[in-house]
Amino acid sequence: MRGNRSGSEHRSRYNGRVKIIIDTAARHLTTVDGGSERTFNLYSKAAFEAISREWVRVGWSLRYYHNFSWFGHTVLQLPEDLIRLQEVVYRVRPDVIIETGVFGGGSLMFHATLCQALGKGRVIGIDQHIDAAQREAISRHLLGSRISLIEGDSVSAEVTACVGQMVRPEESVLVILDSGHTKDHVARELECYSRFVTPGSYIIATDGIMRELADVPGGQPEWTSDNPLAAVNEFAARHPEFRQQQPAWLFHAGELTENVTYWPGAWLERLH
Repeated sequence: MRGNRSGSEHRSRYNGRVKIIIDTAARHLTTVDGGSERTFNLYSKAAFEAISREWVRVGWSLRYYHNFSWFGHTVLQLPEDLIRLQEVVYRVRPDVIIETGVFGGGSLMFHATLCQALGKGRVIGIDQHIDAAQREAISRHLLGSRISLIEGDSVSAEVTACVGQMVRPEESVLVILDSGHTKDHVARELECYSRFVTPGSYIIATDGIMRELADVPGGQPEWTSDNPLAAVNEFAARHPEFRQQQPAWLFHAGELTENVTYWPGAWLERLH
């Protein structure tokens, strides 16, 4: 189901210091936030959302997302986010998927797999530094022919010009930003790469979950304001040609409406 709230509105009510009490015998979940106490049916939408929010926080602190690969390459993403991403790729069917941030190459392989299955499309991966062995492994992979790599600062004039030369005017483009996690860097990437996004497609700024990790082991206090979601919220306010909204689920049963995600508020759909 398509959401109707921005990422900032959706998440502003959440406080990482909320106390959660799960009573499986009584089938209740109770949240205690300061002087406010609320009790829900354990098998309700509200309980699922409360448990899910804490589950992604605990999973991040335990590096849960470091334990996945795609076609032999490390992929640092929550599987739920990859499933939601493929729903959008299936619907949009972009000619080009641009991703800033290569790391182990697993995300690039994931995108290339979708292109292969659809019988169209290619992937452009950009990173400040791409290890020679990693480059070789990607190029020799059975999906390597669908992947091009650009080494350099993602927001530099040289790199963005290179991307511009690789994308043909008639091609549809989807962009995923995952090369940096500071508000400033993501804001600059949004301005640089939003121009490539075609109407009906998306630019996705990942890892807005950082805002909810400031008090988690390994988190940083400054993440409450210095995070990708803050950049997305401000970009959406400046750019009416984009709509900040969770994409519709292709299939929907039951009352749940929110993604379990590391990417809250990440989705910016180009309207025109």
